[in-house]
Amino acid sequence: MAVFTSMVYQNEFLAESSTDINAIVRITCAEAGVAGQTGVGDVGEIVIVDTSASMGLVNLQAAKDAAMVALDTIVDGTYFAIIAGNHRAYLAYPRVTSGPGMVRMTPEARAEAKRAVAGFRADGGTAMGSWLLLARSLFASITSLAGKHAILLTDGENHNESATQLENSIRQCLGQFQVDCRGIGIEWQVSEIRKIATALLGTVDMIPTAKDLPIVFQELIARSMGRGVPDAQLRVWVPQNAQILFVRQVSPTVEDLTQRRTPVDALTMSYPTGAWGDEARDYHISVRLPAKAVGTEQLAARVQLATGTAILTQGLVKAKWSANASLTTQISPEVAHYTGQTELASAIQEGLAAHSQGDDRTATQKLGRAAQLAQETGNKEATTRLAKVVDIDDAATGKVTMKKNIDKADEMALDTSSTRTTRIRG
Repeated sequence: MAVFTSMVYQNEFLAESSTDINAIVRITCAEAGVAGQTGVGDVGEIVIVDTSASMGLVNLQAAKDAAMVALDTIVDGTYFAIIAGNHRAYLAYPRVTSGPGMVRMTPEARAEAKRAVAGFRADGGTAMGSWLLLARSLFASITSLAGKHAILLTDGENHNESATQLENSIRQCLGQFQVDCRGIGIEWQVSEIRKIATALLGTVDMIPTAKDLPIVFQELIARSMGRGVPDAQLRVWVPQNAQILFVRQVSPTVEDLTQRRTPVDALTMSYPTGAWGDEARDYHISVRLPAKAVGTEQLAARVQLATGTAILTQGLVKAKWSANASLTTQISPEVAHYTGQTELASAIQEGLAAHSQGDDRTATQKLGRAAQLAQETGNKEATTRLAKVVDIDDAATGKVTMKKNIDKADEMALDTSSTRTTRIRG
């Protein structure tokens, strides 16, 4: 049975007339178990493979190999399906036209699915919205599913649908399933794929070469199969007349959940977190309270992780008004660290966007700030990736120079990794 624990990191002291309290709430899960085998319901897994003409022989063969590795990694008993996507979405396996669109994994089903994958051919355009909608209908055809996860692989832009069509498709899939998206090569758009992954509580990353595809698929499926808690919600209670300023996941990646809230009652909001395995996630909670007199203490927020009506763990965010400046001027190291990590992600994305628009002045300013933040927060991965896009003259002051010839793959790798964060040192 999964075991959840919480830790709260904050400075609970506020100066007279101060109103805003910030805290990092770390939630840790252990003994999550195997997805679909913990007694909380079945799980479904869908592999979506881009089979458009742009995939070509090399990428498509690697995608076939990766899909077969994925099939080997899906645990027996899991409901699964394979989608081949180009300008349309095709149910490659199981081959059904009505009724349930997924079948339980067995050795026989695995062999049949591999034969279907072996027959993939590269042809046509790209319409990812239709792929997502087919996945949605397939998941919906199995009413017993408690956990729903998909992998989406593409190599190109969404040419055969408008941006509005894709957004409408994403909107219809919100809360229906999770998607981890991967792009191969350099012809796909990070912002486009990130839009899908962010909305559907997944991740986005690039796969530089075809040979890396099988191990990536294996890792993604293995991680999915290790999420024995299929769905959980972060619930934040605040007292009357208080306001939740924002709720962000800040580790292992930055994800702003603020606008995804749904009310539980007049004082409590719920935020989706998706499935959990053995892992720890950090959340930055910011609350505005009515100012109180010096000496007053109160509960500022109650942060819970819940499945249905069951509360799995909770952390308490507190507030104390004090006249002692040595207490009220301190900043929690954890809050400061993740505030910097959040700004780092924004600085990288804004800098790369400015560069793509030919505004190198803004790009240099933003990426310089990113280099400064990466050093301050100890994010070595960000520093290494930034150094492939800019020459870091002085990280401490944020002085950088744009490189003359930037490899597009390095630019995309920096973009896709921008939301990954590091834990505070020490």
